[in-house]
Amino acid sequence: MTTADALPRRTALLAGAVLVTGCGSNGSDGTDRTNGTREETTASTPAAPTSGAPTPVEPSPPADALARTSDIPVGGGRVFKDRKVVVTQPSAGEFRAFSAVCTHQGCLVGKVADGTIDCPCHGSRFHVADGSVAAGPATRPLPAETINVSAGTITLA
Repeated sequence: MTTADALPRRTALLAGAVLVTGCGSNGSDGTDRTNGTREETTASTPAAPTSGAPTPVEPSPPADALARTSDIPVGGGRVFKDRKVVVTQPSAGEFRAFSAVCTHQGCLVGKVADGTIDCPCHGSRFHVADGSVAAGPATRPLPAETINVSAGTITLA
């Protein structure tokens, strides 16, 4: 193919590309060329608060705190593996704590879900309200731990 033969082909390809991209595209005024309606566009960045009031910031919990009370879901709980404790909130404002060491063979419980504290090793489950066995093979409840709940913060006693 010679340069003379390639030039008309390139011109035709470029003209076709312009024609294809021009069909049905929005003009600079936002008008949809296919049906003449105006298409509104919006930015994806969230609007800034207009009240002018500062956003409230919760104070940091003390260094020895396990969590804020707002971190523990009602009807659920949270496992603190590094402290070997699980904290639950069986009903709003009621907080309980138990050893995170399963009474079956000493594994750490893995999660709190659907009202039970679950051990991943052999499937034992314990009730969030009192640590009693919901499903074995464990036969003994999780031992209770003592916690302090004050000013929205939960600490081990």
